[in-house]
Amino acid sequence: MSYVDTIEAAIVRGDWVAVHQQARTWTGELEGAAVSGQPLDPRAYFALNVVQLLQGEVREAWKSHAKALQEAADVAAVRVWTEALLARHPTNAGVQLVVGLFLAQSGQSEQSVDRYKEAVRLDAHVPHPHYFLAQIHERAGRQEMAIKGYRETVKLDPSHTLARTNLGVLYQEQGRLEMAIPQYREVIKLSPDDAVAHANLACALAEQGKLESALLEYKDALRLKPDDAELHFALGGVYENKGRLELAMSEYVEATRIDPGFAPAETAMGWLLFNKGKTGLASEAFTRAIKGNPGDASAYFGLGRAYAQEGKLEAAMEHYTQAIKLEQDPAKKSSIMNHLVKEGNLEG
Repeated sequence: MSYVDTIEAAIVRGDWVAVHQQARTWTGELEGAAVSGQPLDPRAYFALNVVQLLQGEVREAWKSHAKALQEAADVAAVRVWTEALLARHPTNAGVQLVVGLFLAQSGQSEQSVDRYKEAVRLDAHVPHPHYFLAQIHERAGRQEMAIKGYRETVKLDPSHTLARTNLGVLYQEQGRLEMAIPQYREVIKLSPDDAVAHANLACALAEQGKLESALLEYKDALRLKPDDAELHFALGGVYENKGRLELAMSEYVEATRIDPGFAPAETAMGWLLFNKGKTGLASEAFTRAIKGNPGDASAYFGLGRAYAQEGKLEAAMEHYTQAIKLEQDPAKKSSIMNHLVKEGNLEG
């Protein structure tokens, strides 16, 4: 039997281990033959991609996706294969799932919904279609439907860490921290070295005002990912909220060392420096922040404050005006406006 036949048979019986083994062997042979100029068969990489997605191997799935569904000709070849597969096995849940994954990854996300729903109808006890259906709902902004899908995934597979993570994030976005935190804690139990889970938990704890617990979780995340600029920035924010400003500055500096273009850390440093009376250094930090992110309202406001301190009122007014245009928070916008009016009157 050919690889196509053996993989099809494995999909139909729901044997994803066999699909993985066959796809690995097939792609390995293709990689070897590619040296002599033989073209790669996108079906092999798509089969591998399917299993990687089912196993939550997101990074690896992106690599196989590039070889399966990047070129128009490859997409067409995989479409022919999946359509034939569906025509032969229309009542098989695994086949419906595979076709849904093809549609979702070839720019037809909404069309994939019907395939996932059909997979659920055919076999409601398999977690995968619930999970991928929830992803589509989340991307489309249908939060409650996404939550329902992730909850069903976790019910069917309590060890599904990606579903728990996504469920926690959605709960947190809704302000339901008491629902988000248990999901993050469960992910950490299942996968103690998951830096994202520690960071998510830290963020939620910080929002609850539990700053010491948040510090511990951020430190755990950094132990696992020491060169993550965003983690250093977040830890700096917790230190700043606790009034431990030197430690906060140290973390912001580390974030910019790791990522010299990391504008949020530059803005945070700018405000710490400004509040310490180091106006010149603050101006430099705010300027770097604006260069890294021209839409940073706080950096424009900070630079305006620094210019005002230096007596450069015209430049200050210009930066206040830009900050007001960019700022989305009504309270912050009002504060900037107050400075604009007050210092504008002084100039007059």
